[in-house]
Amino acid sequence: MPEYQNIKYEINDHIAVVTINHPPANTWNLATLTEFENAIGDVESDVNVRVLVITGAGDKCFSAGFDVSDSVHSPIISPKARTLWRRIDRFSKPVIAAINGHALGGGLELAISCHFRFMANAPKAMIGLTELNLGIIPGWGGTQRLSRVVGRSHALEMILLSKRLTAEEALKIGLINYLTSPETLMPETLALAKTLADRPPIAVRCVLDAVTAGLYEGIDAGLDMEAQGSTTVRASDDCREGFAAFLEKRKPVFTGK
Repeated sequence: MPEYQNIKYEINDHIAVVTINHPPANTWNLATLTEFENAIGDVESDVNVRVLVITGAGDKCFSAGFDVSDSVHSPIISPKARTLWRRIDRFSKPVIAAINGHALGGGLELAISCHFRFMANAPKAMIGLTELNLGIIPGWGGTQRLSRVVGRSHALEMILLSKRLTAEEALKIGLINYLTSPETLMPETLALAKTLADRPPIAVRCVLDAVTAGLYEGIDAGLDMEAQGSTTVRASDDCREGFAAFLEKRKPVFTGK
């Protein structure tokens, strides 16, 4: 595993945890983004990894978005971030964001690219797309993905008014899936990750690919991908194991074959 300076990368029990570790606000400069890209590539190619968890170091910020101190690299950073966030959105393994503090700008855009979002109910933690305060707009997918997650009206209110939400407010509109205490954020996130990791990996991948195809390419493409996935899983060892375990009244053990 390569040495990382701006992220932490750990694998345990089929779960990869990537921690953004660029203090003080876990912002994205070119070096951090490049390391993240390399780690995501490793997760994609490692058959031992079934679930990805993304979180931030410390207890104040998941990520505050673009690192303005590296603005010289902005022409490189922004296209790379858009591509990577899209890659996360289309990931063939479940991705969970464990939002440990502020998630603003590009940080929230990353979180809404993930399949699931946990957030710690810390008193000062806020979540939002506040780019219009600077006279710019969300540019790493926020104008598209936020409305898909919370609906057009909530998304426009957040973006046009640069509205920041508490964790409880984010839960109320469906921006996050789960609300936890700061102390239980990672244990609860990893509990879901472990549940997902125990699911049949081939079937999980086929579901994610079908849902993604439907969202990006339309319902007909999604239905075609669903049909392909049905054919794939029927020929798998995991399918045989699932039916055998059902008949034998035991918990199945899926191997991803």
